[in-house]
Amino acid sequence: MARPVFRGPAYSARSSLERPISRIVGGIGQIAAKARQRRPPGSKVGELRLNDPIASPNAREDIALIVTFLLLSLTIIATIFLARLVLAARERGQLRPRPEAMVLGAITNFFDTLGIGSFAPTTAWIKLRGLVPDSFIPATLNTGHALPTVCQALIFIKLVEVDPLLMLGCIAAAVAGATLGVPLVQRLSVRSVQAVVGVALLVAALLYAMTNVGLVPAGGNALGLGGWLFGVAVAAHFLLGALMAFGIGLYAPSLILLSLLGLNPTAAFPVMMGACAFLMPISATRFVGTPRIDLRIVLGLAIGGIPAVLLAAYVVKNLPLDALRWGVVLVVLYAAAVLLCAAWSGARETSRSADSPPAEPAQPADAD
Repeated sequence: MARPVFRGPAYSARSSLERPISRIVGGIGQIAAKARQRRPPGSKVGELRLNDPIASPNAREDIALIVTFLLLSLTIIATIFLARLVLAARERGQLRPRPEAMVLGAITNFFDTLGIGSFAPTTAWIKLRGLVPDSFIPATLNTGHALPTVCQALIFIKLVEVDPLLMLGCIAAAVAGATLGVPLVQRLSVRSVQAVVGVALLVAALLYAMTNVGLVPAGGNALGLGGWLFGVAVAAHFLLGALMAFGIGLYAPSLILLSLLGLNPTAAFPVMMGACAFLMPISATRFVGTPRIDLRIVLGLAIGGIPAVLLAAYVVKNLPLDALRWGVVLVVLYAAAVLLCAAWSGARETSRSADSPPAEPAQPADAD
């Protein structure tokens, strides 16, 4: 039997979001090509350093144009997605956000802006409290954290200098990967989603622990990557974009990868935040139209998260992040264990059902 799909006025808004995407990507490509042509011979992307100008004055004008175009495009996409989200919530009678989700969104997005990440702690709390079924988790994460992530990207793309060609390549690759990943998530069984998210939480806990003990690479001082390093970064973000659709956070693996390739860790922030900010509204507009989502939780995460992002970006300067990461490690490990145990139990039940012989039909009673 076909899975029911919620459709109505909000369903038609999906095309309103998807139609401008090809135009935006095409415009970015034309501007980026122009900027590359105007780059002087002595300013190869891979050779940029913090103390060097990122390009000649003419190329800087093109870079400013790319940044402006990115910011405007991101604003347009976020506005259309917000309209789509509100319409869908009104159709389902889920316009009232859950207060608990608002608090959760504020806390997780506050620390997300500081680089800790939001997917793993959100998943851990959702699982601990049983806010939604396990199969709802990927859609909840991508949709609920989309607008706060857009706010992060708008701030860091404007304030932090990085080679725009690297940023554009990683953004485009991540969006393409997420476009591929969303349909796969919707076809997976609940047990498969539990297993994938459980493994993702284990990886996240490992990355947090590595960061705390100093095993994560410190990174170089480059503002861009050239040659095969550029190709590796773009290809990796395609894979990370696909994994985002499954609820696997992009921030930590992206930051580690770019640091290993020699990029300055500060310059990695607009790259990873920009990639997430573009792919999440596009992925979320598909998730919103599926039955595996509770929009009361989604709206709560978004409403609580946006002011928390602004507070973290502009007000907070110093926090004991190492101690916070260790706390996150413990919570995330617990949630991962619960999810993996549920997936394992489901697999065993399925195996037993398959091995057991079919029940014999009941015999009719003899007539007296």
